[in-house]
Amino acid sequence: MQIIEISRRKFLQGSVALSVYATASLANIPLSITTKTGKKKAQNIPYLCNMCRNKCAGFARIEGGSVTKLNPNPFFPKSRNMLCPKGNAGINALYDKDRLKYPLIRIGKRGDGKYKRVTWDEANEYIKDKLVEILDKQKDNRSTIAYCNGEGFNKDEYIKFFGDKLGSSNFLDEGSICLNTKLGATLLTIGDVGEPDIAGSDYIIISGANRFESLITPDTIDLIHNKQKLVVLDPRCTVTALKANEYLPINVGTDLAFCLAMSYIAIRDELYDKKFVSKYFEDFDKYKEHILKSKYTAKWAETKTHIPAKKIEQITKEFFGAKRPLYYMGRRSVWSQSDFQFRRAMVLLNALAGSINRKGGIVFGKPIKLPQEEVNAPMYANAGARFDLDGIVYGSNKGGSWLNFREKVINSKSPYPIKAMFIRKHNLMQNMPNINKTKKMLEMMDLVVVMDTLPNDTALMADVILPECTYLEREDMVVSFNRLEPSLALRNQVIEPLYESKSMQDILKGLGEKLTKPLFEVSKKYDEDLQDSIKELGEKKAFVEGGYDLAELYKNSITKRNQNLITKAFGKEAYKTLKTKGVWYPNMKQYHREIFNNSYEYYPKDKRHYTIKRDFKVKCYLKKLAKNGFDAMPSWRDEYDFRVPKGKFRLITGRNVSDTQTATANNIMLRDLIHTNHIWINNQVAKELNIKLGDMVEVSSSIGKIKIKAYPTNKIAPSVVWFAHGFGMQSDELTNAFNSGASDNMIIEDRFEKIYGCATMHHTDITIRRV
Repeated sequence: MQIIEISRRKFLQGSVALSVYATASLANIPLSITTKTGKKKAQNIPYLCNMCRNKCAGFARIEGGSVTKLNPNPFFPKSRNMLCPKGNAGINALYDKDRLKYPLIRIGKRGDGKYKRVTWDEANEYIKDKLVEILDKQKDNRSTIAYCNGEGFNKDEYIKFFGDKLGSSNFLDEGSICLNTKLGATLLTIGDVGEPDIAGSDYIIISGANRFESLITPDTIDLIHNKQKLVVLDPRCTVTALKANEYLPINVGTDLAFCLAMSYIAIRDELYDKKFVSKYFEDFDKYKEHILKSKYTAKWAETKTHIPAKKIEQITKEFFGAKRPLYYMGRRSVWSQSDFQFRRAMVLLNALAGSINRKGGIVFGKPIKLPQEEVNAPMYANAGARFDLDGIVYGSNKGGSWLNFREKVINSKSPYPIKAMFIRKHNLMQNMPNINKTKKMLEMMDLVVVMDTLPNDTALMADVILPECTYLEREDMVVSFNRLEPSLALRNQVIEPLYESKSMQDILKGLGEKLTKPLFEVSKKYDEDLQDSIKELGEKKAFVEGGYDLAELYKNSITKRNQNLITKAFGKEAYKTLKTKGVWYPNMKQYHREIFNNSYEYYPKDKRHYTIKRDFKVKCYLKKLAKNGFDAMPSWRDEYDFRVPKGKFRLITGRNVSDTQTATANNIMLRDLIHTNHIWINNQVAKELNIKLGDMVEVSSSIGKIKIKAYPTNKIAPSVVWFAHGFGMQSDELTNAFNSGASDNMIIEDRFEKIYGCATMHHTDITIRRV
């Protein structure tokens, strides 16, 4: 490897930019990979992928201390011996030359990328001094410290540290810009989120979820291999639409009208499963009266959706005539103000067809339950309550509402100031609408700490950057997967962390050890409850019994914690299997078999949990919504209509199969597949605007402008444009991602619905012109 050298004088003066410290190798793969290994055999270590949400299992081949190949794991029911392009490219996440390698402290202005390399102790000391100063001024209001974490295995543990132990109420995650409306609507309607049994269905309707183009997993493949009919509704003719038996171009944000019309036809013609409805529905008479009285006919829906009434009638009769129909709930949601009601309508449609808790429907299944590690959480008397759910009907206490939080912070409408933020695996500067507002929020902080693997746009807004190792360099806590064919899976450590990077557990252990006593002193000064406890018990006992040791969870290594938990709950054999195969489930030796040519069976069909005995109700009417001025049952409102002013276009976004939001933006193996994004515009419209393939165009909304290359096509409606998320990074430390394409969140307006506080991504109207 080649190291860029600088003088000690220049280093101490702090005049060297981050690029000096963040670049230790000029090659994507280390030289050690080509080292001769002699007679020593290559190792194959089981791991779990972290390149997207799916978490497939694999085996990493280790030669000469380096990872030379990633292979799929045939023992995992969830990923079924598959690795997608992103999974294969995980090797480059490990050996990316732009990786964050050392702890860094900002020496320039926020955002200019100038940092000095420091030791871990120096970084933790800096954080400690800042937090003591902040908490002293805020009289020990621990909630002045906000913290966030993107999707990942370690989220619960991260919450235990910053929420339970350090004491902040303000945790935020990706839910309010991703899945919360879907998860909430399903949970409130049938009492459980469940999972879709795609393989068991014989008729599937998909609204907008682009499985064949954005997420290639085994259940995506099920859509090809099985003999079910597939109907796709989407404003854009996606790869998924091309694979469908029927593709129905639909106006943006009008899927709710389609669902309501299907409900109307099913109730009017009594197509629904009467036995199921009679047994499980609550307030069905109210729902029936509401749907029929509102006259949500197919002809009415045609005026909203642009789908012919005859086609809606046909699809509805086919759906309810099928043996095991499924209206697929999708993964990414949050498209429009009606999104929560749309998700509710989808669940109710499935329930009307009896497709709950049965093969081919939404199955509750039987997950393997893991015992939880107990944490002694202090009670901080002065910690403020979270405020981002004010004005939100339900919301998520776990992940909150990002846009509501940001709006209150930057407009000083929060009940107390937010002075510090810890950010892990969450590229705030790119992942939510209106990037300029996110920048303003971070500029208001006295301390911003980023834990990540790459110098992304958010890292360059930090005061302190802590280099986290990649998923191949660490072990994580064992995780339970799936309901239909449940299993446990373990992310084993494949190699030692490169450079000076550390696992999240080791980072939090170091922070905990550094912060415990100084922050306890702050609490002693302002927390009257603690003062009383010290008078009663003495300081030492009050400290121990109060749970003020922030590093308490890390007295044992992650390996020891896993061994204790797994062995106690499932036995020594289960632990041994997880260490050698990466996966364990009951009767695995008996059930697991190769059917043919690397295709495996995990559970025999009669052992899968399609239907389980449990009490549940399908709730048609939600009183809490009515009390807060919202529709208690799925309903259409005039403001949901699709209207685009003359001369403008509705912007919709999505992602490619090679991208996981912005997390994979710098991965050269994936960028080689799709190196930039283009804006899709209807070819007839493009002709009128004199826009040709590859022309640079300016796209403007009410909040900003971008420039992007054009892709005229007949696969998108005249009033709609689309381009992929995950491009337009502004960090010049990302060699492969910097200035590649355009960022959608530069122009998406920051509105959010008020039931779950979720950002509505498909409401922005834009203008477009050739430049």
